[in-house]
Amino acid sequence: MSRKMRLEIVTPDRLEFSGDVESIIAPSVSGYIGILPGHMPLIARLAVGVLTVRAGSTRLSMAVSEGYMEVSPGKVIILAEAAEMPGEIDVERALAAKRRAEEVLATSKEHVLLARARASLQKAINRLKVAKYQDGSGEGSPVGSEKISGE
Repeated sequence: MSRKMRLEIVTPDRLEFSGDVESIIAPSVSGYIGILPGHMPLIARLAVGVLTVRAGSTRLSMAVSEGYMEVSPGKVIILAEAAEMPGEIDVERALAAKRRAEEVLATSKEHVLLARARASLQKAINRLKVAKYQDGSGEGSPVGSEKISGE
């Protein structure tokens, strides 16, 4: 059995990543799921979270939004609404989005606005979590423990 598998991460805009990897940890709606070469076929719905990929001594973390993951023994395809590398994340924009969402959660009583604000806050926190890896220190857990306001 091969020790590597092909990973392709595709968003509506472009092919974000394509390469051979040794392991994947992905945020599914049921919790984080680990994938190794030879994994049984699987289709999983993805949630907002941190996607972690290992290839040799390299660890790559990406902020991903909702999507799907198709796993076959030698290949994994991730179709995501968004996938961002740490260096692509605009930290100031993510902080502003987080502040706006927190303000809506604190002041609104409209269910639709609250749902949108929770989703926006979750995405902003996820982006900020991944951006921490930018300095190379690896500080912060990919799974994180931040509680989203309003839950």
